[in-house]
Amino acid sequence: MPDHLPSRWTGFLFLAITTTGWAANWVAIKILLREWPPLFSRGISGVAAGILMAAVALAFRESLKVPRGAVAPLLFAAFTNVFAWMGFGTMSMKYLAVSEGTLLIYTMPIWAMLFAWPVLGQRPALRDVMALLLGVSGLVVLLSAHGLALGPDKWIGIALALASAILFAFGSVTMKSPLPIAPTALVAWQVGLGCLPMVFFGFLFEHPDPVAITGRGLSVLVYMVLGPMGVCYLAWFAALRRLPAATAAIGTLAVPIIGVTAAALVLGEPLGLREILAMALTLAGVALAMLKPRPATAQVE
Repeated sequence: MPDHLPSRWTGFLFLAITTTGWAANWVAIKILLREWPPLFSRGISGVAAGILMAAVALAFRESLKVPRGAVAPLLFAAFTNVFAWMGFGTMSMKYLAVSEGTLLIYTMPIWAMLFAWPVLGQRPALRDVMALLLGVSGLVVLLSAHGLALGPDKWIGIALALASAILFAFGSVTMKSPLPIAPTALVAWQVGLGCLPMVFFGFLFEHPDPVAITGRGLSVLVYMVLGPMGVCYLAWFAALRRLPAATAAIGTLAVPIIGVTAAALVLGEPLGLREILAMALTLAGVALAMLKPRPATAQVE
């Protein structure tokens, strides 16, 4: 047991780097949206990050070659894991506060649990029903601040955030086997392929002014490329090599908590008892959906 402690604690360090960087990214997105529209800004940062990750993959001597049979699954993963997750999630930030957007988006494990019934034949257990009720209760508490007077913009933001979570969950459930591509190369392909259409649609529908970005916005853009989409993804894979996948997944629940707190400090967004209760309920439901009982025959490490 002692021999495993250094690797385990290193894994927790990498996990802390990942969650902190991903959480700060939500604040960075809100800042960048003041200067560039959502699809264009997220697309530019993603394409740059994809190129960076491809360079890292080559430095690690990973092959960027995609087997012919993996092309269609790769495109599907790029759509659900990147275009929907990042694109719709970023667009929702135009209409929602960080507390609202992140909690809606991080309901993804609950939707995955629901999709597992028709897709994989895994019927929801009592634990799953409780997870759903907790998650919905948290969202009701969060959105009750507006009563029934949610404006059209707010509904658009809610729809985009839920679409981000639901499509990501659907992709996670339907991708039954891992793609035969090296980890860093896989991230590079998914991020690049998922974000390139955002740049195209951004130019087509948002009509951005690329030179309108200020020094502050450029700094945020560089951070998004190097931090959340560069260092944090590498740290995430390093954490997965040292920690059980379930432990790492539960650790990501710190992302919305840190993100909401940072938004309150940096952007002045509200953080009161309502937001804290909503986070507690929603994330408790998400954690419950993630925690599956260990099979009786499983070996304890």
